[in-house]
Amino acid sequence: MSGHSKWHSIKHKKGAIDAKRGKVFSRLIKELTVAARVGGGDPVGNPRLRKAVDDAKAMNMPKDTMTNAIKRGTGEIAGAAIEDITYEGYGPAGVAVFIEAQTDNRTRTVAEIRHVFSRYGGNLGENGSVAWMFQKKGTIILEKDAVDEEKIMELALDAGAEDVSDDEASW
Repeated sequence: MSGHSKWHSIKHKKGAIDAKRGKVFSRLIKELTVAARVGGGDPVGNPRLRKAVDDAKAMNMPKDTMTNAIKRGTGEIAGAAIEDITYEGYGPAGVAVFIEAQTDNRTRTVAEIRHVFSRYGGNLGENGSVAWMFQKKGTIILEKDAVDEEKIMELALDAGAEDVSDDEASW
């Protein structure tokens, strides 16, 4: 039984659920905007945008919200400019750290990252100070029943892949 009123309990549960949903929607809107800005507003020719749209649909985001986020990214609608930015530095014991972030305010973001570095005994470095140690790599995931092992190994080796791993349900 509810202590005071049933509506009071429902209100708090609904508020918590709505807050979580809003946080996910904000993240998805940022990704839609950045993907549209970087690769264009057509999901057919932009795989990053297509993935962001699929993720938004999976979370039941309204179509109007997705369309507005994409238009904001392509410049059709004015809004906060969200951009990708990278930071480099050294963590505790000289560990190299390369950070990729999305922000609408560079000044605030660099201040927060500098604070985290200094709090844990690291320091923020100049551009290029640790980037030479890292390589950008990608992952392609295929359903196991979509293709057999010999074919996937052949295609991966021809494309220059480093590894093909066998998961329970996917390659």
